[in-house]
Amino acid sequence: MNTTPPSPRRPLTERRKAATRLEIARAAAELFTERGPDGTSAEDIADRAGVALRTFYRYFRNKQEAVGPLLAVGAERWLALLAAASPGTSLPETLERTLTEALAVPEDGTAGVTHRTRALLRAVVRDPALRPVWYRVNQESEERLVPVLAGLAGPGADPLEVRLAAAVAVDALRIGTEVWAESEPPPGTAGTGAGSPAGPAVRCLRGLSGGLPTLAAMRSPAERAWQSTPVTR
Repeated sequence: MNTTPPSPRRPLTERRKAATRLEIARAAAELFTERGPDGTSAEDIADRAGVALRTFYRYFRNKQEAVGPLLAVGAERWLALLAAASPGTSLPETLERTLTEALAVPEDGTAGVTHRTRALLRAVVRDPALRPVWYRVNQESEERLVPVLAGLAGPGADPLEVRLAAAVAVDALRIGTEVWAESEPPPGTAGTGAGSPAGPAVRCLRGLSGGLPTLAAMRSPAERAWQSTPVTR
C-alpha cells in the first residue's frame, strides 16, 4: 500500500505542517514495529523524527495518535480518486476501480514500504491502545465519504442508502487491509508489487455491497456480472 498521501495544492505553511506530521507518523510507525508501543515513548518518536518534544505535542496528544496520518493514507487516496470521478458513472465500477488504484503496490521494488505497512497494521490491530486510533480514522473516513458518494449517486439517491454505502465501503477497506496485514506475502513476490491489499478489500466490497439499492440503481445492464467477476489482485 502506497504510504505517500495525495498532495493537493495548499499554502506552503500547511504543506510544511502536513510534512512534519507525516514525518512524525513514520517515526512512530518504525518504532512501534521495532520495539512495540509499550517500548516506545513520545520522546523516542520525537528524537527519531528529529523534532523537539514540544513540537511532537503540538501535532499529537499522545504517542498512539501519532500513527493516525499513516493509517489514513489509503482512505485519503481513495477519497481523492472518488472525488475526481464523474457523477452518473457506474458507482460499483467506480468504487472498485478507485479502491484498487488507491491500495495498489507500485511495481518499483518498494518491498520495504509494503513490509512496514503490513507490520504497522498488524501492530494496530493487535494492540488495545492503538486499535481506537484505527477505528477513529475509519469513522472519519466514513463521514467524509458520505458527501462524495452522494454527489456520485445523484440528487435522487436516498440519504440513508448513501450513508449505508459509505459505511459498507469503509468497512470493506478496513477488513480487507486487516486480512491482508495478517497474511504472508505470496512466495517470490517481494518487491514486485504483487499481493497488494487491493484484492481482499475488493472482495469485501463486492460481498458487502451486493444488496445496496443505491449501488444497484447505478449499475448498467452490461455490468450486472460485476460481482461475479474474479478479483485478479
